[in-house]
Amino acid sequence: MKVVVYPGSFNPITNGHTDLVKRALNLFDHVVLAIGTSAQKNPKVELADRIDLCREVLAEFGDQVSVDGFNNLLVDYVRSKGAQFILRGLRTVTDFDYEFQMAEMNQSLDPGIEYVFLPTSKDTSFISSTLVREIAGLGGDISQFVHPAVVRALQDQ
Repeated sequence: MKVVVYPGSFNPITNGHTDLVKRALNLFDHVVLAIGTSAQKNPKVELADRIDLCREVLAEFGDQVSVDGFNNLLVDYVRSKGAQFILRGLRTVTDFDYEFQMAEMNQSLDPGIEYVFLPTSKDTSFISSTLVREIAGLGGDISQFVHPAVVRALQDQ
């Protein structure tokens, strides 16, 4: 079984993220959405909320997708899941520069892990979690950018 780990903060998960998961399932048997934590944040509640929200959003994919949190080196996490692949989405050239550097660093740590880069769909390439949070925070309509569960979650904040 080919397993790919799709790491990120998913704060919040957007239609762009969901689109990448859907497309990755054309290439892999299972996608692990891995939500990373940061030592600078208080990840306990925030991580649990993001995991629950991502599970709700991705429920349509059944057991082909799992959602998990991690707070260790990505390569260690990938190995712990029995995966050999890391999925990353690319929206812009700036994304590529950053992602390429991260890929080289992680492949230096574990040459057995391969990176798979998928360009975002043209319909979702402009969506970012940061912009979604900003729009929601100012009372704007984010329903075209995220799952209805995310709209509800951001309205409740």
